[in-house]
Amino acid sequence: MHIVLHEPEIPQNTGSISRTCLLTDTKLHLIRPLGFSIEEKYLLRSGLDYWSHLDVQYYDNFEHFVEVNNNPLIFMSSTKGMKLYTEFKYPVNAYIMFGKESAGIPRYILDQYRATTLRIPMCEKVRESRSLNLSNAVSIVLYEALRQNDFNNMG
Repeated sequence: MHIVLHEPEIPQNTGSISRTCLLTDTKLHLIRPLGFSIEEKYLLRSGLDYWSHLDVQYYDNFEHFVEVNNNPLIFMSSTKGMKLYTEFKYPVNAYIMFGKESAGIPRYILDQYRATTLRIPMCEKVRESRSLNLSNAVSIVLYEALRQNDFNNMG
């Protein structure tokens, strides 16, 4: 599996997501700009001593990500998705993308991926102003994709 973070802003969220990726043998893709430093001294100070064991790749922008990964099928997680995350069938090497905490995935990207844009259900009364924490959203969707693929024999 592949988790893609488009311009993540909060280091604690990315740290939590990276730990989930490490423990599920999921590759993490980070699209710049990042809202934090990934220099080793900052990672160690943040308790991310496992970062060197993580399968992580960096990209200058979304177009660079698409090019390097040969235009992959990408599932986009957004509050604007028309279908629930449980309505998709995720292939074993699915790319699942999440946007930055303050704004989500840019509209120009979502418009290209309408057919694979998913959402996690939330109460209508708060959905317009709030959404789930990014690391929680990643865990929900990733574990559904892993479940559909027999947890990739994780045991």
